[in-house]
Amino acid sequence: MSSILPPARPLLGLAIALSLAGCATTTASKPTAVEANVTTKAVGYLDKTAVPASIDLVPAPPAAGSAAFALDEQVSREARALRGSPRFAQAGVDAELGFPEGANHFSCAADIDVDAVKTPALYRLLERSRIDASAATKAAKNTYQRPRPFMVNGEPTCSPKDEEGLRSNGSYPSGHTSIGWAWALILSEIAPDRADAIQARGRNYGESRLVCNVHWQSDILEGRFMGAAAVARLHDNAAFNSDLLAARREIAAARKAGLHSSHDCATENAVLKVRPQSAL
Repeated sequence: MSSILPPARPLLGLAIALSLAGCATTTASKPTAVEANVTTKAVGYLDKTAVPASIDLVPAPPAAGSAAFALDEQVSREARALRGSPRFAQAGVDAELGFPEGANHFSCAADIDVDAVKTPALYRLLERSRIDASAATKAAKNTYQRPRPFMVNGEPTCSPKDEEGLRSNGSYPSGHTSIGWAWALILSEIAPDRADAIQARGRNYGESRLVCNVHWQSDILEGRFMGAAAVARLHDNAAFNSDLLAARREIAAARKAGLHSSHDCATENAVLKVRPQSAL
């Protein structure tokens, strides 16, 4: 027996090495999803080649002197008049897209608390789709590099800590709006009993960017368009559809258990009814 046992160690080592090599090959062969920023390890559902091409889908931003830019300026003036109000404070809250904070922007609208432990599929669905909806705006942002309102009017924003980064990040189309509208469409599918409230929240989530003095009206309109384009692509993704079904079950279970949003929804709803009068 002693003459047979020693050779087993090299063979075992070889087997482990081959197994590890096989794992590395499998990992490397997976399609690379669009990565989030440095604040999260999450990745989007979509491969980079599946992200909607905003540079092909949205027109150039309004030119100075055009009727469209005149509307942008009018809405911006109306939005800036809300500085210091509860609506301005809400815009500051809406500016936060990091998770876990960002998971509950639609808590009142969908009437559910989103939690990584209690509603993991819904949490994952929102976090990963956020990345895809943001990525859908980047080509146009990088091409047009449109200056943001605060860079033009010199007035404060609702998120001073973000201003330095925003200066080098094109205004058109709005990434936050794309994300908010994507979330609105996705949540409307899995909580159809709350669809009207959810879609209204998707609209005013984008309008928070006007009130924050970081986006123009036309940025918001095209942001909604790109959010819808991202969701259309997501429906062709197996992982997304799996999480969509799981999230629907989580919401159904919460409804059956009589659970509701723990947020001060009456106050939030009242604040969100305030909007720039000329906003579309």
